[in-house]
Amino acid sequence: MTESKRYITSEELKNHKKPGDLWISIQGKVYDVSEWVNNHPGGEHPLLNLAGQDATDAFVAFHPGSAWKYLDKFFNGFYLEDYSISDTSKDYRKLVYEFSKMGLFDKKGHTVFFTMCSIIILFAVSVYGVLCCENTLVHLISGGLMGFLWIQSGWLGHDSGHYQIMLTPGLNRFAQVLTGNCLAGISIEWWKWNHNSHHIACNSLDYDPDLQHMPFFAVSSKLFSSITSYFYDRKMNFDSFARFLVSNQHFTFYPVMCFARINLWGQSFALLLSDRKVPNRIQEFLGLLVFWIWYPLLVSCLPNWGERLMFVIASFTICGIQHVQFCLNHFSSSVYVGPPKGNDWFEKQTNGTLGINCSSWMDWFHGGLQFQVEHHLFPRLPRCHLRKISPFVKELCKKHGLPYDCASFWEANVMTIRTLKNAALQARDFTKPVPTNLVWEAVNTHG
Repeated sequence: MTESKRYITSEELKNHKKPGDLWISIQGKVYDVSEWVNNHPGGEHPLLNLAGQDATDAFVAFHPGSAWKYLDKFFNGFYLEDYSISDTSKDYRKLVYEFSKMGLFDKKGHTVFFTMCSIIILFAVSVYGVLCCENTLVHLISGGLMGFLWIQSGWLGHDSGHYQIMLTPGLNRFAQVLTGNCLAGISIEWWKWNHNSHHIACNSLDYDPDLQHMPFFAVSSKLFSSITSYFYDRKMNFDSFARFLVSNQHFTFYPVMCFARINLWGQSFALLLSDRKVPNRIQEFLGLLVFWIWYPLLVSCLPNWGERLMFVIASFTICGIQHVQFCLNHFSSSVYVGPPKGNDWFEKQTNGTLGINCSSWMDWFHGGLQFQVEHHLFPRLPRCHLRKISPFVKELCKKHGLPYDCASFWEANVMTIRTLKNAALQARDFTKPVPTNLVWEAVNTHG
């Protein structure tokens, strides 16, 4: 006899969203991922953040069709009694299906090859300029070229974290460690851990790590309440020191971006030295070791400390363009407080992103981020197809009354600075007291 189906309601499903008790629903079937969270390739945060609710759209966005066959081993026998799907989600899933049928997720194009070639050329020219030339201007240019190399390696590292850019998983892993750890000094495992959480909780002030830059930056006055970061598991204190920095953030934004790479280096080591479970930890360390051998060694080959400092600052400053690009896509967009919800996946991605209008010949410069809405909705899609699918995404947004925000590179910078300035002016409201920072108070004590 056929066993009757067991059902639970959405309200009952919400009771299973704590570590050790994580259930999710995908297309009406309920899965227990309590144990899988420790081995999930995308990290634990996507499952922790989406537990206790339907996560179909997020699953569709991040997993190829071949992943569906592995779901059955997590099926706990329950079905969602009140499972429903919105018209927006229906159309979104249809687009994913159509793009899959067209083979777009599998056709990588020649972007990776050309980017790899540019990285090799930039590295060779930069090293040649340092070792074989004595001209100070050449050394300055070599430092700038190193910055451009980090930008291009960053695009490949970003792509390889979302989909397989090489022929095999092993070669893809090699490309990740080479472009991230060895060439740029950034742990690819840190990048995936951070970036997957950003995609899942796009523009959530307390769940999206890409908006958690206290005490340096605050994109919304909501951060003045010293809310807790559920990614870093710490309180983001808005004290007197943070108020001072945030009050001037529209002035300090670009200078800080010039040296933002230091933060990524620090975050990489912080993760690898933590007690958190990190896949391929030894491999990650060895990759970083390669970087911290060749880069300081190359800098030391310059004739004096003045030129060494000039080279480092030039490489940081040029690479800072990429850090600005990351911020342009989200800082001026809609933000919210709270965990992400699976039933408004499409809406949250479109509300929290800003695309950059540019000609196709500038695609190399933006690395796919100019199609930010498309990338967030279809993160597994190779960037060579983002321009092609853009009209379909615009049409879907228009059909459902959702924003499809785009601006020129200049306009996006203006919008970002305006957002930072608005928050800065609110931070200067001294009628609203903040907790005292004892260190800051001590430094500023006179007499």
